[in-house]
Amino acid sequence: MPIVNTQPEPTGSLEVALQHTAKLLEQEPQLAAEQAQAILEAVPNHPPAALLLASAKRRTGEEQAALDILEPLAASQPAWAAAHFELGLTYSALGQGDGAIQALKKTVELKEAHPEAWRLLADHLLATGDSAAGDAAYARHIRVSTRDPLLQQAAAAMLENDMPGAEGMLKKHLKAVPTDVPAIRMLAEVAVRCGKNQEAEQLLLRCLELAPSFAAARYNYAVLLQRRNDAAEALVEIERLLVDDPRSPSYRNLCAVILSRVGEFERSGKMYAELLAEYPSNAKVWLSYGHVLKTEGRRQECEDAYRKCIALNPGFGESYWSLANLKTFRFTPGDLARMREQLARTELSDEDRLHLHFALGKAAEDAGDHTEAFEHYDKGNATHRAGLSYDADMNTLRVNRLKKRFTPELFAARAGVGCDAPDPIFIVGMPRSGSTLLEQILSSHSAVEGTTELPDIISMAKDLREESGSNEIVAYADVLATKTDKQLRELGEKYIEDTRIHRKTDSPFFIDKMPNNFLHVGMIQLVLPNAKIIDARRHPLGCCFSNFKQYYARGQNFSYSLSDMGKFYRDYVDLMAHFDQVLPGRVHRVIYEDTVQDTEAMVRSVLDYCGLPFEEECLRFFENTRPVRTASSEQVRQPIYNQGVEQWRHYEQWLDPLKDALGETLDVYPAVPRF
Repeated sequence: MPIVNTQPEPTGSLEVALQHTAKLLEQEPQLAAEQAQAILEAVPNHPPAALLLASAKRRTGEEQAALDILEPLAASQPAWAAAHFELGLTYSALGQGDGAIQALKKTVELKEAHPEAWRLLADHLLATGDSAAGDAAYARHIRVSTRDPLLQQAAAAMLENDMPGAEGMLKKHLKAVPTDVPAIRMLAEVAVRCGKNQEAEQLLLRCLELAPSFAAARYNYAVLLQRRNDAAEALVEIERLLVDDPRSPSYRNLCAVILSRVGEFERSGKMYAELLAEYPSNAKVWLSYGHVLKTEGRRQECEDAYRKCIALNPGFGESYWSLANLKTFRFTPGDLARMREQLARTELSDEDRLHLHFALGKAAEDAGDHTEAFEHYDKGNATHRAGLSYDADMNTLRVNRLKKRFTPELFAARAGVGCDAPDPIFIVGMPRSGSTLLEQILSSHSAVEGTTELPDIISMAKDLREESGSNEIVAYADVLATKTDKQLRELGEKYIEDTRIHRKTDSPFFIDKMPNNFLHVGMIQLVLPNAKIIDARRHPLGCCFSNFKQYYARGQNFSYSLSDMGKFYRDYVDLMAHFDQVLPGRVHRVIYEDTVQDTEAMVRSVLDYCGLPFEEECLRFFENTRPVRTASSEQVRQPIYNQGVEQWRHYEQWLDPLKDALGETLDVYPAVPRF
C-alpha cells in the first residue's frame, strides 16, 4: 500500500515527537524506531514518521524492513528528495547497487545541493567502472559541500574540464590556507588530469601526512599508484581502506582491478562476482569479470559473461569485440545480424562503433570473406586513428636519439655495473610477433615462471624522463647516462623487488613479456646486465597486418594505420640492429616462422641461450594451465598450427601503403638491411 498522508497534520505535540525521534536516530536507533512506530499508530500513513521509522530500521540492521517501508513511500512521494536518499542508503546497505544508483540519481535530480547523495553516488559509479561519471559526481559533492566561493568555482571549473582555471583558483586558495586538505586533494586531481603524476603524488602524500584518515585522498593515491603501474603499493593502500570500510563498492572494484594486474585472479574473480550480485545489470562489471575468466582459461564462463554484457546493453561494442578477441570464437548468424543492426544506429558512439567493426572484421575473416573483413578492419582503425595524435616521423627521431645515446663507449664504461640478478628473461619485439607462444613454451620449463607483460621497465623510463623535466619520451636515456654505478644497481634492484608481487612460484627465472621493451634494451643492459633478452620477430607483413586487425585497450598507437605500422616496424628492426652491433650476442633472436616449421630446434636454441637444460614439457606447452593475459591466450592453449603464418596474403591487394613504409626491411627479411 502506498504511504499517503490523508489526515491534517497536527502541530505542537506531533512536531515535538518527530524532533525527539530524529535526535534519537544517531545514538539510540532502536528507541527512535519505537517512537516512530508510536507516532504512526497515532497518525497513520504520516510520511515524515514513516521515513524516520525506515531510517531507524536500517540503522538497527533491519534493512529489508526499511526497504518495505521506503519503496512505497518514495513511490507516493516522488518529489521528496529525503525519501529517495534514504532509499539509496538502504539499497546500498542491502548490496543492491543498481537500485542505489537509481535512487541517488533521483535524489540529486530533486535536490542538486545534496553533498552526501553526490558522494555516495560517486562511490557506486566508480564501483561499476564508470570513472568519468564517478569523478564528475565527486566534483559535484565538493562543489555543494564547501562554503568557500573559490573552491566552489574551482569545482565548477573541473566539471567543465577547465583544468588551468581550476589549478589557478586552487593554488590561490592554498597560498592563503596551505593545510586545507580537501583543496590539496582537488589540486592533486587537477594534476592527474593534466598528466602531472609526480606532482599529484606529492600532493596526495601531503594530504595523508596532514590527515592520515582522509579516505578520499588515500583512495585517489591508490588509483594513482595503480595508473603508475605500482600495483604492489596500490594494493597495500586499497586493502588499508578496506579494513575500515570493507563494503565500499569503489574500494572493492579498485581492489579487484589491482588483484587482476598482480595475477591474483581467484581473489579478483571472487570480488567481481560479489560486485555483480550488487550490480547485476551493469555491463561494464560483467565485462571485467569476463576478462578475468578469460585469463584463467574458464572459456565457457567467459563467453557467458560477455554475452550477459550484450543482453544488458546490445550496443556495447566492446562485448562483441571481447568475444571476437578470444580468436577461436565463432559468431552465429544471429550475432552478426545484431551487430549490423547496431552499426546502423546513427547515435552509436565512436567507441562502440569501432569495436563492432573489429568484431565484424574477425567474423568476416572466419567466413572467408576477406573483402568485407578488410573493409571493417579499415573502418575500425580509421575511427580510432582519428582520435590519436601519433607521429610516425617523431618515433623515428626517437629511435635515432636512442642509437646516439646507447653507444659502445657507454656500455664499455659501465661494464660490470647494475644489479647482477639473473632472474628476468625479457621477451621483446613487436606485438603479435609470436611472443605469447614463446612465453608459453618457456614457462612450461620447470625453472621458468611466466608472468605477463610487466609495465615496470616502461615505468622506470617514465620516472627517469620526469627527472629530466622534459616531455620528450626518450629524455630518460640522457638521465640514465648520468647515474652513478650505485644508482644503476639500485634501479635494477628496484625492478626485481617491484616485480616480485607477480611471481607466484619459487622458480629461479621469470619472464617479462612486455614487447615494447625493445625500446629499452639499452637500459636493461645497464641496470640488469645478467638478464636474458629474447627478440621475437615475425614476417613484416604477417606481423603488421595482425596488429592492424587487433584493437588494443590502450597504447600501441602506431597500429591503427598501415603506413604508421610499417614505419614503426622498420624503426624496431633498425634499433635492434643497433643493439646487435653495440652489444654483439647480447640479444637472442627467434623467428616466428622458424618456430612453426621446427619447434624443437627453436626450443633447444632458446634454452641453450638461457643456460637451461632441455625439457620435453616445453614441447607440450599447450597443456600448461597457467593464466595468460594477452590476446593470444586461447591460441597458445592449443598445439602450434601454421594456418596463420601467411594469412596476410589474403589481404595483399590492400597492403601497398604498408609495403612502401617497410621498404628494404620487407625485401630482405629475415635478414636486416643496412640502415
